Amino acid sequence: MDVRVGLCGWTISQSSYVRRFPVVEIQHTFYEPPADAVLERWQRQVPADFEFTIKAWQVVTHESTSPTYRRMKNPLPTSARGQVGAFRTTPAVLAGWERTVECARILRATAVLLQCPAGFRPTADNVDRLRTFVQQVRPPAGRLLWEPRGEWSTQLLTELCTELDLVHVVDPMKTETVTPEQTYYRLHGTTGSRHVHTDDELRRLRDLVDGRPSPYVMFNNLPRTGDAERFLALLGH
Repeated sequence: MDVRVGLCGWTISQSSYVRRFPVVEIQHTFYEPPADAVLERWQRQVPADFEFTIKAWQVVTHESTSPTYRRMKNPLPTSARGQVGAFRTTPAVLAGWERTVECARILRATAVLLQCPAGFRPTADNVDRLRTFVQQVRPPAGRLLWEPRGEWSTQLLTELCTELDLVHVVDPMKTETVTPEQTYYRLHGTTGSRHVHTDDELRRLRDLVDGRPSPYVMFNNLPRTGDAERFLALLGH
């Protein structure tokens, strides 16, 4: 099977990572995008066929009250409070998106992930903001991935992904994607971030991706490296 298996973040050294996995999802771009020089160094130090995907800057998706902002080296200016997140088309959000797109360009990333907080629920306002944002912004060169968390109906998810050309990202241990033809799984840990996936769970995961065109399986739990390598072994890689 042509399955792309990787980790969410550089959890081991880059030199070791690229020998073990064919793709990485960059997390730094979510908390605060690195300088161009850092991104350029990462890109230079990977094999020609290595693949980057990146997570969009949190100013696009997360409200200014989110605890994730504590990891920003340069705190949000007071003027941005209440003006970021939830796909608002404010100057701060649009500037954050442009920086995300520039990071994707430097890394030659094949996809950009819009990961929403659990509090981003399927209200009429949120759906309208998502639609307006995706239709208005300059898209990245690759695919646009969307990971809604919380209770969204299958009908609404299918409608939005079709209309906006989004890839629906899920943890397959919890639910299934409405875009199986473009599978991008992110495994967060069945019982929490410290969860080690069981052999039965990994076998179930193998069966889920069997026959799908070039699916991605990205591990995001804390013991992610071991789980990903066990999954690769199960695939026969």
